[in-house]
Amino acid sequence: MSNQSIDLSIEFCGKTFKNPFLLSSSPVSNSAEMVARSFDAGWSGVVFKTLNSDRLPITHPSPRMHCVDYGSKKEMAVQNVEMISDRPLKHNLMEFLYLKKNYPDHPIIASIMGFFTDEWVYLAKAAEDNGADLLELNFSCPHMCIEGAGHKVGQAFQLLEGFTAAVKEAVSIPVIAKMTPNITDMNEPAMYAKKGGADAISAINTVRGISSVGLDDFVPTPNVFGKGAISGTSGPAVRPIGLNFIASMAQNDRLNLPLSGIGGIETWIDALEYILLGASTIQVTSGIMHYGYRIVDDMIEGLSDFMAERGYKQLSDLVGKALPNLHETEAFDLERQGIAEYDMEKCIGCGQCYIVCQDAAGQAIEWDAESRRPNVIEDKCLSCMLCKFVCPVPDLISHKEMPKGWKRQETAVMDSSLEKNLKYEPFTKEGPNECVI
Repeated sequence: MSNQSIDLSIEFCGKTFKNPFLLSSSPVSNSAEMVARSFDAGWSGVVFKTLNSDRLPITHPSPRMHCVDYGSKKEMAVQNVEMISDRPLKHNLMEFLYLKKNYPDHPIIASIMGFFTDEWVYLAKAAEDNGADLLELNFSCPHMCIEGAGHKVGQAFQLLEGFTAAVKEAVSIPVIAKMTPNITDMNEPAMYAKKGGADAISAINTVRGISSVGLDDFVPTPNVFGKGAISGTSGPAVRPIGLNFIASMAQNDRLNLPLSGIGGIETWIDALEYILLGASTIQVTSGIMHYGYRIVDDMIEGLSDFMAERGYKQLSDLVGKALPNLHETEAFDLERQGIAEYDMEKCIGCGQCYIVCQDAAGQAIEWDAESRRPNVIEDKCLSCMLCKFVCPVPDLISHKEMPKGWKRQETAVMDSSLEKNLKYEPFTKEGPNECVI
């Protein structure tokens, strides 16, 4: 199948996006100049930097970000204390008019955040009156920590429902509720958002965290003139959290709302994983912070190539494709077991697999010092696959299924003579197989 026949367009809340890739509400969508450049690069839409009413002046801390690198991977996590838009509302609304005039086929999503009902309604109407195609209600900003704002609303479900309902009554355009990840179960606030009339859910915003602490001054980073703060963490490190929340909401038959996925997206593979777990559109910040708007070319090309190779013509056919394979762990077939299998022709003799198996797994690898080669003791292998993950050679180690009935060797007790000193009685009482609180 040719890439030319691939349709990456997607319908979201009744609006058509030419591809699923959007700028998220963040530093990468702070002005019409920036957004216009992204549209020229190939991005299909934008969630504009969160608007405020000018009632409370916004000043960004300095410095406002800190990044955590891991090995050769730059910006594995980004710590950000930036607030919502510090630009006058009037200027932001004029930017909407500019974008709609010059890029009429690119949907504009206005992110808004108020502190009380009338402010939410005011911002919603102002955005709609000046060209916004959709609204995203920011119930998740990790820095606006006073009651009635940001992630505090995302944790106060009645407030979330009430603000959503007030906005829905005030405008005619679709309304997206943006969820905070600083919560155990996102389905609960999402259901309150739906009850308030939300047309879709976006997730996740940044995870509250601390990226590092200065060892000379003992100040958490970013160090704002001698003071640190718990703030929002983004980047590839949070992608597993975002995928989890998107998948859990996509599996909720009672919610049944379109989803926009956010969190640690840098490549077409990252984006596709969100789509396969139920997201229709993808919002990106950290990838742009690292590589610029140009990554959309690779995302479009990579996703198109994948679809062509697998015979998919429409992106919508992939939304939620992985969900039937996602289960609780109790659904696993535990009768099927496996071990690590090595292709010794590729082995370079570094010994890393031996080290981690000895110190963090099943002690199932013997090391031949003379040949500098590992040997797997099959009966002891836990199939944790840590050896594969630390091996520097691609595809050297794989998972091999063992015959039915194969059992692992029990962990040996170092001194069986101590059994005579053991104080132990087996638990024999009957009870439910579920946790009862």
